[in-house]
Amino acid sequence: MTQTMKAIGYQKSLPAQDMAALNDIELPTPEPKGQDLLVEVKAIAVNPVDTKIRANVEPEANAWKVLGWDAAGIVKAVGEDVTDYKPGDKVWYAGDLTRQGSNAEYQLVDERIVGRKPESLDFAAAAALPLTAITAWEMLFDRLNIQQGSAHEGEKLLVIGAAGGVGSILVQLARQLTNLTVIATASRPESKAWLEELGAHHVISHKESLSEQVQAFGLGEVDHVVSLNQTEAHLDEIVKALKPQGQFGLIDDPEALNVRALKSKCLSLHWEFMFTRSMYETDDMSAQQALLNQVAQLIDQGVLKSTLGLHAGAINAANLRQAHEQLETGSTIGKIVLEGFE
Repeated sequence: MTQTMKAIGYQKSLPAQDMAALNDIELPTPEPKGQDLLVEVKAIAVNPVDTKIRANVEPEANAWKVLGWDAAGIVKAVGEDVTDYKPGDKVWYAGDLTRQGSNAEYQLVDERIVGRKPESLDFAAAAALPLTAITAWEMLFDRLNIQQGSAHEGEKLLVIGAAGGVGSILVQLARQLTNLTVIATASRPESKAWLEELGAHHVISHKESLSEQVQAFGLGEVDHVVSLNQTEAHLDEIVKALKPQGQFGLIDDPEALNVRALKSKCLSLHWEFMFTRSMYETDDMSAQQALLNQVAQLIDQGVLKSTLGLHAGAINAANLRQAHEQLETGSTIGKIVLEGFE
């Protein structure tokens, strides 16, 4: 007899407010093969990618699409080629965009993109971090080629939209692991206070001229800009704020981007997409396992902390619909996390 599991899925792209946008369902429990782990999901976090896919990607007829790309849980079984994990191990991961997600009691995930959960965090606090930690780490250290330590003395990093999930960990990584001067943007007193607590040297408003505010601090032009949202709207100010031969990184999906604006200053453009390694099974796919383990060590050492902003209750369709709706306002601080199946 086939074992089943609880899950939350959808069959039609609908607004988050619609009762059918996300549904409580039951699906067959998958079985691990090859390098896959079968993970019992204990906690999940919600990311903008969840809301974008729900709104724009419909599954095949009569099929259920399960979202979710942030989880912490316990390995229940392993495929025949797994070498790094065994049943009972506590893990965290972001998963693979091309496979069913973590909004389910059990999930298959390739061991090469799974890390060991920080011992000092519970499942909820751990679930807040994997996708954003991978994104921030890859942006800083792989795309922009920032070196850890003192190599960037005197250089300045501007992070636009910094109070959300990615920004909350990127600010910490830049402040704790490099000697960059970190300038973050926020638009509300509570998000400004959050970023100051995370270590930003300066916090400015993304609703006013970025270049003028940086100048007002006496900081001159910046060496690196990471834009996490509304990049198209900020492009002119990004170009103004950057030094000639500076670096510009982004993670969002602007409808259009005038790259010619970068030419006169010879600015380099770096796009980060943390699913690339798993989507294409790149030769360095296991780099995500390694960096998640490094982040876990930094958390257990007290260097970094969880970016959990709101615990939204148990993992069910009603709570997930509310989480999607809140995330779509664009005003969340940190990450929205859900924990446990009823």
